[in-house]
Amino acid sequence: MAEIKDPENTIILTLKDGEVVIELLADVAPKHTARMKELARAGKYDNVAFHRVIEGFMAQTGDVEHGNMESPAYNARRSGTGGSDLPDLPAEFSKLPHDRGTLGAARSQNPNSANSQFFINFKDNHFLNQQYTVYGRVISGMDAVDKIMRGEPPVNPDRMISVRVAADVQ
Repeated sequence: MAEIKDPENTIILTLKDGEVVIELLADVAPKHTARMKELARAGKYDNVAFHRVIEGFMAQTGDVEHGNMESPAYNARRSGTGGSDLPDLPAEFSKLPHDRGTLGAARSQNPNSANSQFFINFKDNHFLNQQYTVYGRVISGMDAVDKIMRGEPPVNPDRMISVRVAADVQ
């Protein structure tokens, strides 16, 4: 695992193929960073499916409303259509590029509609620059991200087993 410099702004995402350590960029996107930490601390991201995973592009997850694969209400066809019970976030666009391993806020056509969903870029996707908020980057475990099952939706989707703020992990 990578050296964690700022545990309060580091997320540990557990996938079937290992741990992914994500450095959140609180100085660039403070509202998106705070939202991810709030949902992680509440356990809302645990068992949420990767509902849209496109080879050579990105892996999307974070639908805490419809994506929890352990919930009796889980429906693969609805996964990706919801958010959290918290208000949507305003865009926090920056000059940071959508490089391989960066975390982007998923949203609808409305730039101020990001809520709980996010994606991890498999490669540099600079056509997304300044259109989607970049608020984190994978600092270790990208090999586990690369193994996420592909599909829209995947036939047998992978999930985030757990999502924790590093400061809370013993």
